[in-house]
Amino acid sequence: MPAGSAVLVYLVQWETPLRKGEKMKKESGKKKNGKEAISRKEINLFLWLLEEAYRGDGNHSLLGNLRRVGVEDWNEPPQGGGRSLASILEHVGWAKWMYQDYAFGTASLRGDRPPLTPSGGKSSRPREELLNWLEEGHQLLVESVRELADDTELDKERLTNWGEKMETRNIIRIMIAHDHYHAGEINHIRALLQGDDRWRY
Repeated sequence: MPAGSAVLVYLVQWETPLRKGEKMKKESGKKKNGKEAISRKEINLFLWLLEEAYRGDGNHSLLGNLRRVGVEDWNEPPQGGGRSLASILEHVGWAKWMYQDYAFGTASLRGDRPPLTPSGGKSSRPREELLNWLEEGHQLLVESVRELADDTELDKERLTNWGEKMETRNIIRIMIAHDHYHAGEINHIRALLQGDDRWRY
């Protein structure tokens, strides 16, 4: 994938389906039945950015920053801290499920009870269960964005889990930034736990 500003040029010229096994299709811009084809360029850009923030760049994505996390680090907050890596991922997963349900779903989930919170009053789910739940929430969000008909739907106001309505593009933007924000937080806590919180140059 081209880097820097070339990425934007690349994405303007090409659609990005982001499904395994699918080939990228060139945006023709031709008219169908005498009508101008409606664009999905902005949606496709958002789809790419959602995946990049979640699992793309190994140094900056959410999942990329879990690669060096040991099992012993999972539930251990750093000295003087109050949150573990598992609790941060619970929060990230919670946001994916809640934002998707309120913006694109039935707005029926409640943030203070299962399945949004771990059952039995626990602070976090077991490791594999948590990662699977996080992945499922991410896929629901991505599929909801993928199902938007065209870029005009990004102007539509949708519900948030705190009751405010917000343009669809802003809801998606928050979700992209949210993964990057907590990826950095995970990296820092991991470094504190493993005793290598320093620049490598």
